[in-house]
Amino acid sequence: MTGELLERALVEEATKKSGLIWVKGPGAAARALWHVWHEGAACVVGDGPGEQPLPGLADGAAAEVTVRSKDKGGRLVSWTAKVVELTPGSEAWEAAVAELKGKRLNAPDGEAMTER
Repeated sequence: MTGELLERALVEEATKKSGLIWVKGPGAAARALWHVWHEGAACVVGDGPGEQPLPGLADGAAAEVTVRSKDKGGRLVSWTAKVVELTPGSEAWEAAVAELKGKRLNAPDGEAMTER
């Protein structure tokens, strides 16, 4: 296995198992964000009413993602992500929303959250 494949496997496995990731967008401080791993990407919901703020994250921008150990809290891996805003109602958006909804335990509006 090449180093690149091993690094990709570490990023995926660590991010899948982490409840929070730390994300730093351009010109913003790193923030802890709730996410799900879906289709090879960390998916987050934010910047809407009652959601986590995503300062500095804009479609096409780069973001630095840090994944910490659930046990010790130390950094496991950091990686650079390309921010992609999914088009509401698209097939990719519907699939990501279904994953996010399934993992979200404290949505303020329950079933209606997908409409936001």
